[in-house]
Amino acid sequence: MTTPNQLSTPVLDSSLILRHAAWSDLEAVTQLILDVCTADGDPTVAVTFEELAREWKSEDFTLETDAWVVEAPNGQIVGYEEFTNRHVHAKYGGDGYVHPDYLGRGIGTAMLRALDERALEEMKLAEPDLRVYIRNGLSIGDTFGREMHEALGYKTIRFSWHMEIKLDGAAPAPVWPEGVEVRPFVLAEHNQAVFEAHEEAFSDHWGHTPGTYADWQTHMTNHEDFDPSLWIIAWDGDQIAGYSLCRFRMGAGWVGSLGVRRPWRKRGLGMALLLQSFHEFQKRGMNTIGLGVDASNPTGATRLYQKAGMSITAEYVIYEKEYRPGREVEE
Repeated sequence: MTTPNQLSTPVLDSSLILRHAAWSDLEAVTQLILDVCTADGDPTVAVTFEELAREWKSEDFTLETDAWVVEAPNGQIVGYEEFTNRHVHAKYGGDGYVHPDYLGRGIGTAMLRALDERALEEMKLAEPDLRVYIRNGLSIGDTFGREMHEALGYKTIRFSWHMEIKLDGAAPAPVWPEGVEVRPFVLAEHNQAVFEAHEEAFSDHWGHTPGTYADWQTHMTNHEDFDPSLWIIAWDGDQIAGYSLCRFRMGAGWVGSLGVRRPWRKRGLGMALLLQSFHEFQKRGMNTIGLGVDASNPTGATRLYQKAGMSITAEYVIYEKEYRPGREVEE
């Protein structure tokens, strides 16, 4: 018998059930994501239980309509897909995972069809002249997933890298531009200013979507694993010149966001922030540090990271599917 939250599809193996996700699936979905990322060779990009819970609790995410799971006869969750309205009901994101033991049984295609249905429903809320599209990212080596996306109308548009360094000795000392200094981050006093600096620094980065301070707080600071001592903020007088927002992720150091505002670029500040990040992790006993970066980053970030000794450990391909042509969404 089909329950109200089940979704049927003719492509899915008849022994499997596609349904909307529920809170009781959280632990199983977290494990699935880790299993898939591990099989792809990069477990560090998997989300933790706490990170996924925060995502499901976000104001702009409704679990009952924006996430699906595929359940095997033994109750195992073997597929997961989520939909995100990233901006003005016209720019969407998808993120899907199929357990490697269940490939070739229609799971990915069924989930992408559910994603299409959800996107078309959301499109009704977009301004009528806007271009509407969705973007999904996959491991470059996921040939099965790539063929499936291309068969369903997705096109390759971009690549991104996971870069990493394993420090054998002490990282070089950072050299700060004249007039720039690092001061301790004080959440109550500095959080709004850091948010605004981030919005400015990333405004010219590909794929950046304007954020809200409330969403920033939810995802960046209002959770128990947030460590303000790992936020490195460079000041020039009373102005934030740049920042490196670090944390521990899947057993390694992670530079989540590193940004330099335009007036302070090309002065060595990005390198200084990166090296200071290395030092902060080393002080905590961590010598493996990673980050993610757009492979075509216009600010030269990829060259900066390579110059600092980081190397590419994984590559990802970004796919896009257009639902309606029109005026580009302002990013």
